[in-house]
Amino acid sequence: MTQPTKATHRLRGTLIRPPRLTPEHIAELAYRLTNRDRDLLALVWEHRVLTTAQLTALLFPSPERARQRLNHLHRLHALLRFRPWTPVGSKPWHWVLGPTGAHVLAIEHGQTPSAFGYRADTTTAISVSPRLGHQIGVNDFFAQLHAHARRQNDGTVLERWWPERRCTALWGDLARPDAFGRWTQPGPDGRSRTLDFFLEHDTGTETLARVARKLGGYADLAEATGTTTPVLFWLPSARRETNLRALLGVPEVPVATAVHTPATAPDGPAGRVWQPAGAAGPRHRLTDLAALWHTTPRRESEPA
Repeated sequence: MTQPTKATHRLRGTLIRPPRLTPEHIAELAYRLTNRDRDLLALVWEHRVLTTAQLTALLFPSPERARQRLNHLHRLHALLRFRPWTPVGSKPWHWVLGPTGAHVLAIEHGQTPSAFGYRADTTTAISVSPRLGHQIGVNDFFAQLHAHARRQNDGTVLERWWPERRCTALWGDLARPDAFGRWTQPGPDGRSRTLDFFLEHDTGTETLARVARKLGGYADLAEATGTTTPVLFWLPSARRETNLRALLGVPEVPVATAVHTPATAPDGPAGRVWQPAGAAGPRHRLTDLAALWHTTPRRESEPA
């Protein structure tokens, strides 16, 4: 079997050799891409890696349509794919940006691929990164929100979904959330409610004391910017949630906790799963937190 070189990447048993790109090749690819394809490539680039199920939830009417289009983009080298190793069964396909897709996005930004920041080896490195599971978990949170909004057809929308590196560029001196989101959904009175939030996706690998200490940075950010944004902790188990809540008490910034989408909450993170820190009583929907806390949108999250 051919051995991998610098221009060859082995992703879960699949040997991928990027083609020699010519202006004609890129022009043909750009002609074949639909607007949805371009949105898909931009999403995969911004959020590093997305699974077939996540891309289906974000952009396609059915899993079959998603598989057909993703495979087509893979044949064009606009996307690369891999399956993480698992001792039992198999994982779904995970998709990252491919070299021809990077060329098209770079051209749309008026840049060369190198100035755009794309390198195939660093892009595919997520396939063996210990942070892969965490990244997929963060992306799944927002994919579920987007899928819920699509089902509602009532003005519900995920208006913002900013990844960790974008948040770090804006607020990294004080706080480093896993993502920033803006969720808008009509309330019982029909009026839209908007909630800005920072997401902390917890996988159980850090001590709870270290998790709780992160709130100090969010309090400093609120003081420095004059805008208080709630922090949502998305936790892997009910026991860990209970222990974290006991440690948090009544925090300086609004905080709510929930467990990674239990089977009793079919609406996922949009549903009635959130419990504000320092408060007892029934759980709230994501949109209810906006009315509970009366927060204002962040100025930094407005379009430039």
